[in-house]
Amino acid sequence: MKLNFAIIAAIFGFVASGPLGAVIGFLVGMYIDYSTSSSTQNKSNYGRFENTAYPNANQPQDFKHSLLILIAAIMNADGSVMKSELDMVKSMLVRTYGEEESLRLLLRLRELIKQPHNLIEVCRNLRIRMNYASRLELVHILFRISQADSHISPPELALIQQIATQLGIRTPDYLSIRAMFVVSVDSDYQILEISPSAGEEETKKAYRKMVMRFHPDRLQGLNNAEKKAAESKFIRVQTAYENIKKNKGWI
Repeated sequence: MKLNFAIIAAIFGFVASGPLGAVIGFLVGMYIDYSTSSSTQNKSNYGRFENTAYPNANQPQDFKHSLLILIAAIMNADGSVMKSELDMVKSMLVRTYGEEESLRLLLRLRELIKQPHNLIEVCRNLRIRMNYASRLELVHILFRISQADSHISPPELALIQQIATQLGIRTPDYLSIRAMFVVSVDSDYQILEISPSAGEEETKKAYRKMVMRFHPDRLQGLNNAEKKAAESKFIRVQTAYENIKKNKGWI
């Protein structure tokens, strides 16, 4: 019987830190599951990563290291590391991994902030070993960290877009995620991945698709607490749909 690390890690993550911990735990678990299932076909890649920055390519430590590199890059994107960003990351790590492990990770993060990184290699590593849904969640996390100071700067936005591209995130999906954090006149349409000229039926169909993607119940087998990790995105999709209906006079 195959062990589902994603569900186990999500449960432990929630016990440690609630919904956000469940998301991080779920990503770690998905990373392990996906790495394990593809280990045979990617053995040659593992050797290459071991010679760079990935000593244990199918271990959770490797996911942590890759995640810290992306966080460090985002925090340093505009040339200054904001205390609000650091506080958010610290809180996330403490709640997810505990005091002792989070201290070790924060010390590593401080060093990584000072160093240049090959983000193409980091993203390639994650792209190989994470499924698409997990990579979408990772982009959400990077946006949340960038917004910790209530403002996402142009350099941060550009870097997140670069990372999303390297992670293989499709453009409509990236624009949909971005619109949840960066408000514009087309935000509601971008969230639903439609154009402002879309008709009522097309809009309704797009809304239903997004409901299926972000509905908290999509994490079957987990309890209600883990499902809350998707709640904010689900609510934003609902709000976008209601705004469009109101603006179009469909209500």
